[in-house]
Amino acid sequence: MSLDHDHTTSAIAQRLAMGPKHSYLRDFVYGGVDGAVTTFAVVAGAAGAGLGAAVVLIFGAANLIGDGFSMAAGNFLATQIDRKRVLKLRSVEEAHIRDVPEGEREEVRQIFAAKGFSGEVLEKVVSVITSDPKLWVDTMLREEWGLSLETPSPLRAAGATFAAFFIAGAIPLLPFAADFIRGSALAASFYWSAGATAAVFFLLGAAKSRFTGETWFRSGFETLLVGCAAALMAYIAGDGLEHFLRGHF
Repeated sequence: MSLDHDHTTSAIAQRLAMGPKHSYLRDFVYGGVDGAVTTFAVVAGAAGAGLGAAVVLIFGAANLIGDGFSMAAGNFLATQIDRKRVLKLRSVEEAHIRDVPEGEREEVRQIFAAKGFSGEVLEKVVSVITSDPKLWVDTMLREEWGLSLETPSPLRAAGATFAAFFIAGAIPLLPFAADFIRGSALAASFYWSAGATAAVFFLLGAAKSRFTGETWFRSGFETLLVGCAAALMAYIAGDGLEHFLRGHF
């Protein structure tokens, strides 16, 4: 019943009038995955080297701020590049339509002929599209260049990435923060950190399934394996370096 209601004439008109809305969940999910992976890698490396809670917190906090800002800045610049590319190619297409309109009209004709239009219907489609300069340019950007005209906000994309990175990345540090505040050794702090981070990996991976089409369990388990692999490598590196330094200095 709800599906039928969403496809009434008025409902469709209202939805289309609102225009497409960009979701920043993708930026949040991937920022969170990276934050959890890199911060726990720092924790695992420090634990492998036998470092104390204070050192783990210092390195972990530095990673949260430095790597988090770096990833957010990268996402900001990449999103900004997408926007600038759309603007640049829009200018190019406007110049082509102005200087060689028949050539551009033929491009539209061939694009829609490839979609199965022919004869009078094809010519009508070409006529309608090329009668509106904005529609003409938009059509070329989508069909010839394969661009999405609705690009996300660079600031919002960067903000979502940094927020997710910081939140997910802080979780592996919580047991060590408790250890530091208590002023006494919390023997199981590393194991608590590992368990909490594993849960974050799985939950973020399950959320990622919305974009990959996989089942939530498979996507969550896949992300968990990737995170565990990164943590294991960091732990082995830290433990190996600690033993090497002890044996030679």
